[in-house]
Amino acid sequence: MQQKFDIILLEEVWEFFDALDEKVKNKIIYNIDKSRYVNDPELFKKLETDIWEFRTKYSNLQFRIFAFWDKEDNTETLVIATHGIIKKTDKVPKKEFEKARVIMKLYFEQKNKK
Repeated sequence: MQQKFDIILLEEVWEFFDALDEKVKNKIIYNIDKSRYVNDPELFKKLETDIWEFRTKYSNLQFRIFAFWDKEDNTETLVIATHGIIKKTDKVPKKEFEKARVIMKLYFEQKNKK
């Protein structure tokens, strides 16, 4: 199977992982890795025009890692994971979209300065 994209996990994702049980963290990482090879909306789904989520269900809890695409550099396709939450309602809280967008904006501002 061919890899479709690379993934960069930003610091807030690692901080989210630090607060989780080892089994949960391993399952999320496994699903994130699997999504690079398999097109499955149960694993990686578009939420809005520019925000996506990696999805993992474990012990009746929904874990979400928010992300966006970096396709500016035509040499490789990157997915940047911004932060994670344990989803408690059917709807994704609006503040999580906003947080992902702020991180995305900062990412591209820093990248374009180089």
